Amino acid sequence: MSFQSEIRLSQVNDLVEKVQNRNYGKYLLKISIEKARAFQGKSITFDFPVTAIVGVNGGGKTTVLGAAACAYKTVKPSLFFAKSGRFDSSMQNWKFEYELIDRQIKSSDTIRRTAKFARSKWSREWTVEGNKEKERTVAVFGVSRTVPANERPELQRCASNSFDVDPEFIDEISSGVAGAVASILDKNISAFSFLRVDTRGRVTLLAGQTSAGDSYSEFHFGAGESSVIRMAIKLETIPENSLVLIEEIENGLHPVATIRMVEYLMDLAIRRKIQVIFTTHSNDALKPLPDKAIWAAANGNLYQGKLDIGSLRAISGQIDSQLVVFVEDSFARTWVEEILRSLPGVAMDAVSVHAMEGDGTAVTVHRGRNFDPSVSQPSVCLIDGDSQQQDSIADSIHRLPGQSPESYIYDKVVEKLNEVSGELAVALLRPYEEEAKVAEIVRSVRNTNRDPHLLYSQVGKRLGFIPEARVREAFITLWARIFPNEVQGITQPFIDKIPLESNQLSIAKSTR
Repeated sequence: MSFQSEIRLSQVNDLVEKVQNRNYGKYLLKISIEKARAFQGKSITFDFPVTAIVGVNGGGKTTVLGAAACAYKTVKPSLFFAKSGRFDSSMQNWKFEYELIDRQIKSSDTIRRTAKFARSKWSREWTVEGNKEKERTVAVFGVSRTVPANERPELQRCASNSFDVDPEFIDEISSGVAGAVASILDKNISAFSFLRVDTRGRVTLLAGQTSAGDSYSEFHFGAGESSVIRMAIKLETIPENSLVLIEEIENGLHPVATIRMVEYLMDLAIRRKIQVIFTTHSNDALKPLPDKAIWAAANGNLYQGKLDIGSLRAISGQIDSQLVVFVEDSFARTWVEEILRSLPGVAMDAVSVHAMEGDGTAVTVHRGRNFDPSVSQPSVCLIDGDSQQQDSIADSIHRLPGQSPESYIYDKVVEKLNEVSGELAVALLRPYEEEAKVAEIVRSVRNTNRDPHLLYSQVGKRLGFIPEARVREAFITLWARIFPNEVQGITQPFIDKIPLESNQLSIAKSTR
């Protein structure tokens, strides 16, 4: 079943349009990284108010987050980019350039800033006269937010039998915070409290209550539970147009709670006009977001669009596969995997096929990977027949047959339906005797279909709600068996790169 977000598509589109129209009091639009760590001459745009930076360890996610923080003087650069004497000489001449909105400075245009590390210190420059604006509020939630209470030194004073707090320093959890936490953790915290341990509120402790009315302190909270409550307390009162930076949003959270957290941030972007940038290793955190809200960091490059962690490992060479194949989407991935599986002797465990959610992304990451001297495994890019990208034998970019992969496979099977209807019926979990009924439904769906992407789901529904994935696999597997010459034609341009269980592969065997 495909993921269905709690945030309506119309709300997502409204947020995209809000950025396009630059309808914000304060907003970070773009960062150009002239030099920092592995990045040189790279740019990232924030086309959606909630942006995910995904990547493998060491890929550069935190560098981007720190670069965003350095756009505003409310955050010290050392929070992300501390210098350790001569051991950090590589920091010399790091530089970020920014395009941002600040309506207190320019009511109808963007402004530019720079942040540069030179002569062992950071300098941040404005391109406008003076500094008359009220600085933007920036909230940073680092990975330390999930450190358990009993491991936080500032709370050790609270771990004693004599600990108590005057009632005037005990605040009830607001209904807004309780509602936010309930939406993320599915937990009622309306009876919880927030304790100000010192008079200045720098040290705080949470207190909970069971359904039976028994109290318990934050020392007995789960780390994820504690961090979500504290974040909600901060975010529900943060000024509008603030910037929120979160490291590893999934830390301490169940995958479902991770999804709900991202949806909560999107809701905050709607309600409070905030901008959020977060890093993640989690594919679940990406599910609620549109493609343009996701950037992947790998090997000093930045890619916009949905890339899962497996794809990023392939881009950076952090996999054991002997061949990496990039395709446009999940249907093409299933198709290519079956093509390779249908060939005799292919070592499938040495091949990885990755769906890139778009032809442009597939080509871009393939080219970037092949230009990276640290990556030893070869890669191939297979684009759809209707792709506007240019195929190139020299660059190992090849084109799949047909205009639409979904309709191509479907129509090729329909060509042979009189011969294979019984086999198709069995593959679709129906008795062989129902071959005529299955053939009738397959032809009927083709006649009435308007969107090729829905062909297989429509067949599944007509046959008794058979999962779409099962229907796809049935058609693709059948196509590969009855059209071996097409399998040969697709794989011939890169046959020498396909890893084998033995040293030789006789492609002719697949045509017998």
